Amino acid sequence: MFVISIGVNHKTAPVEIREKLSFSDNALPDALARLLNYPVVLGCVIISTCNRTEIYAHVTDVESGLETIRMFLQRKSGVEPALIKKYTYTSAQHKTARQLFRVAAGLDSMLLGETQILGQVRTAFQLAQKFQATDKVINTLFRHALTVGKRARTETGIDRHAVSISYAAVELAKKIFQDLTGRSVLIIGAGKMGELTARHLVANGVSGVIVSNRSYHQAAYLAGQFGGRAIKFKELPHYLKAADIVISCTAATHYVVRAPEVQKLLVHKPGKAIMFIDIAVPRDIDPEVGSLPGVKLYDIDDLQNVVDNNLMERKRAALLADAIIDDKVEEFARWQGEQYVVPTITALKKQGEAVKQQELDRALGKLGALSVHDRKVIETMANTIVSQLLHTPITKLKEFAMTGKGPVYQEAVERLFDLEDLEQAGRPAIPQPLQAKEQPKAAGRH
Repeated sequence: MFVISIGVNHKTAPVEIREKLSFSDNALPDALARLLNYPVVLGCVIISTCNRTEIYAHVTDVESGLETIRMFLQRKSGVEPALIKKYTYTSAQHKTARQLFRVAAGLDSMLLGETQILGQVRTAFQLAQKFQATDKVINTLFRHALTVGKRARTETGIDRHAVSISYAAVELAKKIFQDLTGRSVLIIGAGKMGELTARHLVANGVSGVIVSNRSYHQAAYLAGQFGGRAIKFKELPHYLKAADIVISCTAATHYVVRAPEVQKLLVHKPGKAIMFIDIAVPRDIDPEVGSLPGVKLYDIDDLQNVVDNNLMERKRAALLADAIIDDKVEEFARWQGEQYVVPTITALKKQGEAVKQQELDRALGKLGALSVHDRKVIETMANTIVSQLLHTPITKLKEFAMTGKGPVYQEAVERLFDLEDLEQAGRPAIPQPLQAKEQPKAAGRH
């Protein structure tokens, strides 16, 4: 048996190629069915996200499988075969397992450790199962991947550190207020960064949203996204006192929030903290604001420092996640190897059982009448002898299954015991031995 993968991502292909090779949700059932129509493909899953398209397949032959899937992609997309070969990356056997496990763990994403991809891998697998596109090998591969993805997050905490400016602001807000439930935010400026930060804050419990912008129409539009309220820019000083968190990101060339204004509003908020997040360059908020009692002021450099530190934490966690992946790749490779020798082991046990039963019947026939106890003792002895004789060759077959000597030992057992031709029983292809850890040919994306 062979598992292979072929894919494109934001690092290997431009957007005009990626969009042609992507699959919509509605197109996936037909695509899976078409893949299974090729005799070389025994099972498959298609993962298609905003930055990645990857096909994982169980095939009867590596080269034929890769060539078949390239042809499938060419017919689907209209992209020239030479360009598909140029922009796609491929893997086989344990490299395929490592590639998928890194994807599921978030180590192959545009944003290291991002969480969404694990759900996307799960959804792709479930869809393939629903349309009966998977088989035992693909099922085992993807179940290992989902386990790896979950363990990588729970055991390393790789996704617990904010690595975007907007979410870093949320992380700082949680340190100040602990619980953001019921807190209010004032957004100054209706730009994208302010909107993203507000969106993260609302997702974490902030309920009151006020938006102020020089264009009241834009303020009203953004406030409507959060069920909030828009105010005119000249009303800004009055509403500062209503906010626990103030986010400012305008294109102004001067301060839009000054220290004297904030000092006045603090009279109305005795003993209460207020957080200012200045994402603008040039800065919107007078740096003196940060020296006022009860005020926490963070500018874009502060947020970037949080992001940089958190990214280092994610990289450290990624090393731990790689160790988890190594273990699972070895476990899957061992399982693969055992599947190859299963027909030999089955035939060996069948032959042992046949010889045992034949000789047992002959011996019992010569002994004549026996008590139930004596008969059971003899049968147990015969079973034990056969089990002990076959234990060593079976154990050794499993041990050598994923080494270069695996096929040699398997063939030797079949010849020594004169087993039947097992090719007719649908023996899987000889698996490649597991090598030292190797990285995928190209990094992925989510």
